[in-house]
Amino acid sequence: MPRSHSVSAPAAAPVRVNPRARRIAVVAGEASGDILGGGLIEALRERWPDAEFAGVGGDRMREAGFDAWFDADELAVMGLTEVLRHLPRLLRLRRELIARLVDWQPDVFVGIDAPDFNLELERRLKLRGIATVHYVSPSVWAWREKRAQKIGRSADRVLCLFPMEPPIYARHGIDAQFVGHPLADAMPLEPDRAAARVDLGLDGARPVLALLPGSRVGEIERLAPDFLGAAARVLAAEPGLQVVAPMANARAAAAFDRVVRAHPDAATLAPALRVIDGRARPLMIASDVILLASGTATLEAMLAKRPMVVAYRLAPTTYRLVKGLGLLKVDRYSLPNVLAGESLVPELMQDACTPDALAGAVLAWLHDPDAAQRLHPRFLDLHRSLKRDASARAADAVVDLVESRHG
Repeated sequence: MPRSHSVSAPAAAPVRVNPRARRIAVVAGEASGDILGGGLIEALRERWPDAEFAGVGGDRMREAGFDAWFDADELAVMGLTEVLRHLPRLLRLRRELIARLVDWQPDVFVGIDAPDFNLELERRLKLRGIATVHYVSPSVWAWREKRAQKIGRSADRVLCLFPMEPPIYARHGIDAQFVGHPLADAMPLEPDRAAARVDLGLDGARPVLALLPGSRVGEIERLAPDFLGAAARVLAAEPGLQVVAPMANARAAAAFDRVVRAHPDAATLAPALRVIDGRARPLMIASDVILLASGTATLEAMLAKRPMVVAYRLAPTTYRLVKGLGLLKVDRYSLPNVLAGESLVPELMQDACTPDALAGAVLAWLHDPDAAQRLHPRFLDLHRSLKRDASARAADAVVDLVESRHG
C-alpha cells in the first residue's frame, strides 16, 4: 500500500497591524517660529496626511491643524531682565512639556529656533529615546563655534537656513542640512518698488530713507539717536528726502517716540519724518537706502534688493565682555556680507556708529546710483542661493530621520 503523503497547509500570512498615525511634536517661540512651523506642518501633511501635530505654537500653526497645548507667546521673552522675571514660569512650562511629550511618545520632536528653551528640551527628550530636530541653527558662524557640540548633544539633526552652517557642524561630527531660507521663498526675486511706494502713499519722485533701528526697546534707545542725527544730516543735503521708520509693535513705537521728542534735531526732521505701524518689508522695497540695525532685517533688505547701511551698538559693558572673552569670531556682521564673503554694504559698529559716519554712508549710496545698481545682480544671486523651498526640504529631512529610525 503506497505510503500516504500529508500536505501541509500554507502558512497563514502574518497579521499586519496598521501602525498608528505619525506623531510630530513641535515647539515654536515667537511669530517667526510660528510661521516656520506652519510651513513645516503643511509640508509634512503632504507626506503624512494622517499625522498628528502638537506642542507649542501660534495661529499660523493652528491654521495648519496643530494642537497647541501652549501658545507660542509663552516663549516670547526678550532681554535678560525679562528672562529672569519669567524664568520660574518657563522652567515649569518645560517640565510640564517633557512629561506630556514623554507620555504622548511622538515619532519626532522639532524645536524651532528659541535655542535657550528648546535645546535643553531636546536634550532631555533625546535621552528618553525620542528623535529630535532643531530647526534654525543658532549663529555658530559668528559666536563660539564650539556651541555646535552642545547643539549636537541635543539634536539628532540640525536644519540650517544658511549654506555656511552645515560645514561648521560637520567639523564636529554633527548631522546638519541646509534647507534654504523661508524669507527667500516668500519674497519675489524682482520686487515691485513702484507698487510698494503707491501702497505706502510715498511720493515716487522723491528719495526715501528707511530707518530701522531695531524692534527691541534697548536697541532703539541705543541706535535711534544716531539714526535720527544721520537722517537730519542727509536731509540737509537732500531737502526732498522722505524719512520713514516702521515700528514692529506698540512698545517699539513708544520707545522711538521718546527718542524723537528728546532729540536735538526733532524740529528739523518733523516735516520729513513719518512713523508707520509695521510694514517694514514694503518700506524696504520702496526705499532708496535703508539704514538699519544688524540682524535678520539685513537679510530682508538684501532680498528687497536695496542698498543699505548696517549699524549696531551693544551696551558698553556687554561689548567689553564680548571682546574681552573673544566670543565674537567674525570680521563681517551683516548677513549680505557674510553670505557674499566680502563687504558689499558698509557696516558701522560700536564706536564707528556716529551720525556723521552713518550720514556719509547713506549719501554715498544716494549720490552714486551706479554703485547701488551694481548691488542688484549680487543680491539676486544670493537670493537664488537661499530660495530652496525651505518648508519642503525641512519636511523631507524630518521624514528621512523618522523613517530611518522607525521605518
